[in-house]
Amino acid sequence: MNPKSKIKKRLVVLGAGESGVGTTILGKKEGFEVFVSDKGTITDHYKNVLINFEIEWEEGQHTEAKILNADLVMKSPGIPDTVPLVKKLKEKKIPVISEIEFASGYTQATVVGITGSNGKTTTTMLTNHILKEGGLNVGMAGNIGDSFAQMVAASDKENFVLEISSFQLDGIVDFKPHIAIITNITPDHLDRYDNKFENYIASKFRIAMNQTEEDYLIYDADDKVITEWLQSHPVKSKLLPFSVEKEIENGAYLKENNIIINIANEQFTMPADTLALEGKHNIKNTMAASTAAQLLQIRKQTIRESLENFHGVEHRLEKVLKIFNVQYINDSKATNVNATFYALDSMTVPTIWIVGGQDKGNDYTPLLPLVREKVKAIICLGIDNTKIVKSFGNIVDLVVETTDMDEAVRMAYKIAERNEAVLLSPACASFDLFENYEDRGRQFKAAIRKL
Repeated sequence: MNPKSKIKKRLVVLGAGESGVGTTILGKKEGFEVFVSDKGTITDHYKNVLINFEIEWEEGQHTEAKILNADLVMKSPGIPDTVPLVKKLKEKKIPVISEIEFASGYTQATVVGITGSNGKTTTTMLTNHILKEGGLNVGMAGNIGDSFAQMVAASDKENFVLEISSFQLDGIVDFKPHIAIITNITPDHLDRYDNKFENYIASKFRIAMNQTEEDYLIYDADDKVITEWLQSHPVKSKLLPFSVEKEIENGAYLKENNIIINIANEQFTMPADTLALEGKHNIKNTMAASTAAQLLQIRKQTIRESLENFHGVEHRLEKVLKIFNVQYINDSKATNVNATFYALDSMTVPTIWIVGGQDKGNDYTPLLPLVREKVKAIICLGIDNTKIVKSFGNIVDLVVETTDMDEAVRMAYKIAERNEAVLLSPACASFDLFENYEDRGRQFKAAIRKL
């Protein structure tokens, strides 16, 4: 027997967050010698998991001697390719992959992979909900909930619905979803892509790069960025577009307020006004999820019922409370201008808009017509609100600056009158005043309950 066959391959995991720790569990299960390195502090929860699985780890540093001898490296999505350690690994020709790539090598499951600048969480949760209601053995993972790797290690499913970010797609080699969905593409995270929009678009389209004629790509046909990219960069998969603006021969469209899905001459129809989710953008999310469900042979009646009883996503146009006939809405997950555009577009009453945070180079121009039409007052919630005041100060009568959530909500309560709405839709990252968008959304809900 060749003694070398007994040598374990060395897997190094950079970053001990959800994806990193999930990868270590699966790596250990598959017989790798695993080492975890995190330049920051590892949370107690993840430390306990690593200790429990008897995995060697370090925090507060990257010991290069223990990393540059790897056979394979899994890099957490938050670490850019430009850091010196990653460059050294690539110079040494050591493969550096994402957790999605690693986990996909150990499952035979049918994968629905969902990416996009906005709407991917809702579409992922909705697709998972329909498939579950349809009786499929399905797991939901990726950018949402448990990591894909951890789920494959713990209880491999027959189907997976994965929310996948562009950073995760940057680290794939062979990953191939049977059904890929691109919800939309708008400028976001450009700091990671040399400030070139085309690099970010190319990254999103990696979701389809390994697909064959047997696979499907579902996408928004109203999104010029997507349609123009497809014209100049064709993919092999079968295309199933969706649209709210035009009729689609093979795919989904909206006609006389009915959603119509046509796949291989098989038609499915349902009225848009029976959907639990409101707003034009959610009609699109519904079309994408329903098309995937149709492909996986879920009964039409099950799809209809699932769409009528789906409760939506926390922090995404989440109706919190009605006080004195004023509806308070938590859209904290809107961390970019495009997401806030959808939120304002869905408002049907005069709105007090709470906006602001850490600006990601935002251009607020696309919001101007909606703000003119729908917004009665703006409450800024951020350390530096200069850009917001400058952008909207001339078109909204009242602009107030605040620096904490309680103050912002109390101010909104004073301004709002019956049959109006208070909308938290920040269009910015949360890190100037909050831990993350979830923390921001929960503080908003807590402040409302104190009124």
